[in-house]
Amino acid sequence: MRNYVIVTDSCSDMGKEYREKYNVEYVKMIYHYDGKEYPADLDWEVHGSAKGFYDVMRNGSRIMTAQITLAMYKEAFEKWLKEGKDIIYLACSSALSASIKASIQAGKELMEQYPESKIICVDSLMACSGLFLMCKHLSKMRAEGATIEEAHKWIEENKLNIHQTCCVADLKYLKQAGRVSAGSAFFGGLFQVKPILISDALGRNFAIEKVKGRKQSIDRLVERMKTEYRPEVFPDVIVAHADCIEDAEYLKAQVMEKIGVKEEDITMNFIGPIVGATVGPGTMSLYYYGTEVTDNKE
Repeated sequence: MRNYVIVTDSCSDMGKEYREKYNVEYVKMIYHYDGKEYPADLDWEVHGSAKGFYDVMRNGSRIMTAQITLAMYKEAFEKWLKEGKDIIYLACSSALSASIKASIQAGKELMEQYPESKIICVDSLMACSGLFLMCKHLSKMRAEGATIEEAHKWIEENKLNIHQTCCVADLKYLKQAGRVSAGSAFFGGLFQVKPILISDALGRNFAIEKVKGRKQSIDRLVERMKTEYRPEVFPDVIVAHADCIEDAEYLKAQVMEKIGVKEEDITMNFIGPIVGATVGPGTMSLYYYGTEVTDNKE
């Protein structure tokens, strides 16, 4: 069996500590603002910290994101092929980025050049720390001797069991990204109405319900998790936040108290620059394995 590398992208929000721990690689996306372009680095090298990135948004700059190009994929993938490794790439949801199409084309072209190699590109139907959870589980499978085909099979059979529930602090960032109307953002802000966003069965960020108030919206994330969580498959939970650590600690405490998740099974994480550019500072999200996501399933 050939060795294989697990690869994801900037949407995974896997910082260096976790990439090294689970032996996961990533391909960088791009973002730009104020006329300059930057790599979507998951270690915050551009701004020094997550706070530095989100302060750019707080200070009024609008951050735009861009997908990974065919050339960028080919350059990244070929490096691992030259090392004699196959590749399984977990891409950001096709509903959120067209990058998956470029990755598939890059894989096709490179496998013609390296006919002994295998490149599997997976539409994860997920973003942010949901990709992190998938990569973590594949890393465990690989360590236990799973083949690249077995890893691929698991992802395809289980990707709709990875849940993302999310609440934002300010609707203006979703408005800027075209995800809500100006009227909805205005009245939502006026009356402190917060949408609960999930990743639906088509990989889209979907507003499943609305809750009034910040604390109530965070509590609602826990209530939803309580009905969906399946720790018997794997108990790992990620609490991710866009530079709002106090709210993240509150959410973590509620997950432990109300659901009984052990502290060692919870990873605290930042929402990275790609998703963060859309949802904005103050966003909170939960990721876990649970019952199959069927919202909007065709």
